[in-house]
Amino acid sequence: MVSGDGRLRSVVLAGGGTGGHIYPLLAFADCLRRHDPDVRITCLGTPRGLETELIPAAGYDLRHIPAYQLPRSVNMNLLRTPDRMFRSTKAARAVMDEVEADAVVGFGGYVSVPAYLAAWRRHTPIVIHEVNVPAGVANKLGMRFTENVAVGFPHQPRQDESLRSATVVGVPLRQSITTLDRVALRERARAHFGLDPHRPTLFVFGASQGARSINLAVAASAKALTSAGVQVLHVIGARNDDFDVPSDLAAPYVRVKFINEMELGYAAADLALCRGGAMTCAETAALGVPAIYVPLPYGNGEQRRNALPVVEAGGGLIVDDAELTPQWIEQNVLPLVTDPARLATMGYAAAAYGRRDGDEQLRAFLLNALASAKRN
Repeated sequence: MVSGDGRLRSVVLAGGGTGGHIYPLLAFADCLRRHDPDVRITCLGTPRGLETELIPAAGYDLRHIPAYQLPRSVNMNLLRTPDRMFRSTKAARAVMDEVEADAVVGFGGYVSVPAYLAAWRRHTPIVIHEVNVPAGVANKLGMRFTENVAVGFPHQPRQDESLRSATVVGVPLRQSITTLDRVALRERARAHFGLDPHRPTLFVFGASQGARSINLAVAASAKALTSAGVQVLHVIGARNDDFDVPSDLAAPYVRVKFINEMELGYAAADLALCRGGAMTCAETAALGVPAIYVPLPYGNGEQRRNALPVVEAGGGLIVDDAELTPQWIEQNVLPLVTDPARLATMGYAAAAYGRRDGDEQLRAFLLNALASAKRN
């Protein structure tokens, strides 16, 4: 229970499947623990999701429950849904009863649905955090059971009717990001990757799994970039195949599968070339990293909607995946990454749009929701 002095004793966090759900969950868990080392934090996930790798490694209790993708059409899975949802909700409720949960905070992903249902049935306050437009299926369903909806970006309530009354709190980001001084760390970060401390640096990445179309376009531009004095730090993605890069380049071209300390990549960068996931946009904007966003060419178009406000604020550019060719990179990326004045202007604009307090604001939102529930 919430104690008499208003302290949160036990909270269940639900979110899984992709980094876009799990990283803000972990940042929020860290925030709760900073304020109260004794708070009990229990995370719900599935054995198949990325949460199985990330959450226990971060030191948090992960409980596996069965969770299933909600069918979007009439098929056999639709017929199985009631039985599956009953079992998932029962498992989620058993966890909440065991840990005596005061609240459930959901970040999306299919594991959030049974968490919302179980919390509703046991009259436990629910808080939902959403970063995309349109809102994800799981969170949209959860909104039927709570009015406590928080979002990461100011454009979301304007663009999605279901989020019209949501509160903008920002995106919870890791402290390694929110406390980063890019200028102070720049030389050490570049040395860490074997880069020249003084050359203009292009940081290329495609979210946690990489992006093959970006990889191939940049690799094909390696000669032109390095001949102009630009060095490249390229995260190819843990699940992407390697690719050929010429060996006789005029400047460093460093390829890595993944980076555990993403803040070092941001510190090394003068310009980022990346996808437009919500976490990527939140991090680059918060840190004032000028970026060229290459939204995923499929889905609901949410990556373009994520990146567009940063671009409109002056903090970056957008290019369609199909248009990202070696020629486009030579004509657009090369002049930008070698123009310090323009990069500085874009960086200031990105930082003015971004924010670093999403974790604290979501915690305040949660405590207000609990206080309201107690009054009612």
